Amino acid sequence: MTEVGIPREERIRRALDHLRNDTTDEFEHVTWFEPVEFTDPEIAKLERERVFGRVPSIIIHGSEIPRAGDFVTLQLPRNNVIVVRQRDGSVKTLVNQCRHRGAMVEKEEKGRCRLFSCPYHRWSYDTDGALRTITRDNTFGDADRSERNLVQLPTEERHGFVWVVDDADATIDVADWLGPEMDSIMGAYGMDKMVTTRVQRFDEPVNWKLMQDAFLDGYHIQYAHPNTAAKHIHTNVMAFEDFGHHCRFLNLRKTIDRWIEEDPGDRSLAEHVTESHLVGPNSTLLKQPDHFQLLTFRPHRSDPQRCHMEIRLIAPTLEDSGMTEERWNRIWDKNVEILIAVLHNEDFPILRGSQVAMDSANAGNMLLGRNEVANQVFRREIQKLVGEN
Repeated sequence: MTEVGIPREERIRRALDHLRNDTTDEFEHVTWFEPVEFTDPEIAKLERERVFGRVPSIIIHGSEIPRAGDFVTLQLPRNNVIVVRQRDGSVKTLVNQCRHRGAMVEKEEKGRCRLFSCPYHRWSYDTDGALRTITRDNTFGDADRSERNLVQLPTEERHGFVWVVDDADATIDVADWLGPEMDSIMGAYGMDKMVTTRVQRFDEPVNWKLMQDAFLDGYHIQYAHPNTAAKHIHTNVMAFEDFGHHCRFLNLRKTIDRWIEEDPGDRSLAEHVTESHLVGPNSTLLKQPDHFQLLTFRPHRSDPQRCHMEIRLIAPTLEDSGMTEERWNRIWDKNVEILIAVLHNEDFPILRGSQVAMDSANAGNMLLGRNEVANQVFRREIQKLVGEN
């Protein structure tokens, strides 16, 4: 298989040279920014409209709705939705609002059904959103049924994930959004043959960009995670590739330290790295030796100082893993428990405090260093989208 971008072993050796020289890949400049980007309601509104309302973002992995009629309900930045598998295997995203009097059609977080039925007056809809029943229609009066279907959002399933543009009037083209490099990278991982093993959701009093930034940052590991990640991952050592809307970067595990003084020759060093990806506009995809972790961050519907975060562990199916069911479940339970503990004990307290600090009347401006290269790309691309009319 032809590698996309710089070959992995070459990138690892570049990072190893950085470790030897106390350097890292760098952005072209330091960037100044203001705390208002994380607190202002008008900026948050523009982000909902011009980021999430215009470009595709991942909302679930397709394995979470494997059969026809399987659904999940979600709150997106602009719409409450039902994401449902169709009889032909495709996926539709329906705005979760009855077209009669506006009640929420489906209140369950997930399930399986043959139709959706509004609890208020029992109007019902097929799983493709088509209006099926107007109760007591002999007394209701004229209603153009074709105009009363549930509203659909542009949806596409690609690389195992379901992507949505959160605006019914938009169009969607995931391959175009990803670009040839990131589209090829994600396709090569084979995540369409894997399953979501665990999902965890968090609502936090933190701006979504502040949360996303924390999971693109290799500069804070030693200081924020001294007793967890810092025992295993080197701080401020990154080999980086810029793919426009997206980027890829790897960090070195401390198991590589034996090769600081010794030449590894032609042997593979892949076991000694963690590879991460910014999948714009709002996801971090981490490639682990035996699974993937997808972290997604979505803004609150109206409060710029709140966000919704989701963690997904994506791995080979039980059958493909060759494990017993007990071992398969034990491994993924342990993985998610470790990750959640780090979030609750280390990341979230710092980020909550940061959000409070941002809201100070005289909060000064701030800056991203050249070494914070993935954060620089993330901010650059969000600023471009928000600045487009």
